[in-house]
Amino acid sequence: MLSNTPAATPRRIALVTGAGSGIGRACALALQSSGYSVVLAGRREGPLQETAGLASPQGGSTLVCPTDVGQPESVQALFAAIRSHFGRLDLLFNNAGTNAPGIPMEDLSFEQWSAVVAVNLTGPFLCAQQAIRLMKEQDPCGGRIINNGSISAHAPRPGSAPYTATKHAITGLTKCISLDGREHNIACGQIDIGNAATEMTERMTSGVRQANGSTMVEPRMDVRHVAEAILYMAGLPLDANVQFLTVMATTMPFVGRG
Repeated sequence: MLSNTPAATPRRIALVTGAGSGIGRACALALQSSGYSVVLAGRREGPLQETAGLASPQGGSTLVCPTDVGQPESVQALFAAIRSHFGRLDLLFNNAGTNAPGIPMEDLSFEQWSAVVAVNLTGPFLCAQQAIRLMKEQDPCGGRIINNGSISAHAPRPGSAPYTATKHAITGLTKCISLDGREHNIACGQIDIGNAATEMTERMTSGVRQANGSTMVEPRMDVRHVAEAILYMAGLPLDANVQFLTVMATTMPFVGRG
């Protein structure tokens, strides 16, 4: 566990998983520059350190924590570091995600299926579980959990069974956390993101397969709009909650997809 910046205990503490690139990096930096101290979690230390190196000198501190969110022991170590370094957690953004090859469902291996489930579903469960324990214990108690759903939590792409199944499941997990967290001042919402301009969506600029069998270039939006949405959700008092929010490129094929 490595810290790239010191010290001072900030007003609010946030944990962002998948913080080494893309949406996770953009949201972590937005939170940090707005005053949060941000715990940066992800599998690879190098990209996390790169994110930390982009932090605003005027913002909160950062803590780099290499973590495999699909492994209980790794998540436990992550939260032990949060307890030790900060003593509390105000915001968890369950963002880490992965995908399987876009091949026919019958050709997917068990290992490919299991890898997506571990990161996209088991990971958010394990992190939420630990976050809830800490948020219940801390003084003042409570906090906020934001889960990264996806447009695929509503409508699948062709050849996306593992990803779509886990993102539909995230919606159920979000509702359960929201319900069970009420009595403990824990709010939970979900952000469903469509075609943010990151490395993961670069392939859309050359065309992706559509439900009718055609290939189409899909529009993308600046990832900063996702970060701005996260800041809005995170900035609400705990007696208010964005239960579900969809942010997407205006003309991407979602309404009417398929």
